[in-house]
Amino acid sequence: MMITLLILLAAVGILVWGFIRSRPYGQLGLLAWLQSVILMVPWLLFFGLFAMGVYLNLAGVLILVVLSAGGYIWLGRQLRTLGGQAQMAQQKLAISQTLNPANEAMTESGGPEAQTAQTQSDESATQSKAPAVPIDEPGFTSIPAEDLTAIEGIFGIDTFFRTETTAYQSGAFFRGNLRGQPAETVQQLTTLLEDRLGDRYRLFLIEGPERKPVVVVLPSSDDPKPATMPQKVLAVVLAIATLITSLETGGMLQGFDFFQNLSRWGEALPVALGVVTVLMAHELGHRWQAQRHQVKLSWPFFFPAWQLGSFGAFTRFESLLPNRSVLFDVAFAGPAAGGLASLLLLLLGLLISHPGSYFQIPAEFFQGSVLVGSLARIVLGNALQADIVDVHPLTIVGWLGLVITALNVMPAGQLDGGRIVQAIYGRRVASRATVVTLILLALVSLVNPLALYWATLILFLQRGLERPCLDDLSEPDDARAGLALLILFMMLATLLPLTPSLAGRLGIG
Repeated sequence: MMITLLILLAAVGILVWGFIRSRPYGQLGLLAWLQSVILMVPWLLFFGLFAMGVYLNLAGVLILVVLSAGGYIWLGRQLRTLGGQAQMAQQKLAISQTLNPANEAMTESGGPEAQTAQTQSDESATQSKAPAVPIDEPGFTSIPAEDLTAIEGIFGIDTFFRTETTAYQSGAFFRGNLRGQPAETVQQLTTLLEDRLGDRYRLFLIEGPERKPVVVVLPSSDDPKPATMPQKVLAVVLAIATLITSLETGGMLQGFDFFQNLSRWGEALPVALGVVTVLMAHELGHRWQAQRHQVKLSWPFFFPAWQLGSFGAFTRFESLLPNRSVLFDVAFAGPAAGGLASLLLLLLGLLISHPGSYFQIPAEFFQGSVLVGSLARIVLGNALQADIVDVHPLTIVGWLGLVITALNVMPAGQLDGGRIVQAIYGRRVASRATVVTLILLALVSLVNPLALYWATLILFLQRGLERPCLDDLSEPDDARAGLALLILFMMLATLLPLTPSLAGRLGIG
């Protein structure tokens, strides 16, 4: 009961925080926030009623989801219409200010435009009088002096006003003041950089140590590298190992050791193929969005696991990402596809389960997940009050798929969840979330060795954050923020167990 209430309070708290953030953006911001709310309302209502011992039937859940989807689409249309009107108004204002001479008189009278123009003029004079950066100082930067001079020439008072240049890795770090919108500024500066130096350098607009916008320029030789042949061989070996561990999982679920009963591989194969299907749906989701945004991905490196068949897969980006929205889309699409496939398999398995179904599992198992337990209570009803519950194999496959997906949505490092948090909330929040996740996994490992295995993999292979995007300042829209909240909420609902008291009140076990 307490765990479920804490989840609900956390979700409501994040929605309130989103409302506070959206208020400065007026009607556009509030509409975008409402999209996040309407995505969460069905699940908040469902789990809130569930925590109070009231559960909806499957038809009620489907009605809530359909109403939520319809409201989300309608709000999206309103948002696009309002956004188009706002853009047209801005364009008309810009044209009128250009053509109307009265604006010049207002500027000369000391209005805000005059102060801005005077500030830009002062900064321009300051920049012209500023001493040259000692680029010939030994060890300052590996960028040739003539290239550095050309790079410094791309900055201006209408894009990014440069005030200081220092060394950064194999490139240069430029402090200054951001004048335009991040996306437009990156596009303009990148175009100027390519015009002067071709494809030899990459420009990043990121948040600096003082939480102010800075520009970093690195040689294109630092771009992500494609997978080598040994790495591809390793990917194939891990894929084969994952198929074997999935067969072992299928055998364990049926009460035999696959390696000691190889002749019974046919019995373990359906479960193994189910796990592989969820993994493939996950990877296809990533690659669908990567292709849509013209982002290159490496071959997937699967993590075999004895108890689950697999922990999922790690996929590297082999190209730079233009912005955080693209990072979110690619990271979100994988667990969304895998999770949806798993949820459908679970529901289908529950619907066709009947007395005499292939698997017989203790009813207490359904207490191990808030999401699975609640869905099982809706579909199976009083059957969960028996000591043993007969379920169809698809139920087990869907459950395994949900757990695998939830583990990959944990907000840590380069897991899908870590990338999602980095895309929505930035690198600072993602870094702290990684530390908190590892601490929680360490505590859980005291009672579940599986958590220790997963924490070790994250710590040694995936604890680092994804590299910054070219435009690392522009935040994704609130619709993406709502989807991030939803999938993180579903991750918690999948991994957190029901308390014995709540399970008893609901008749589970």
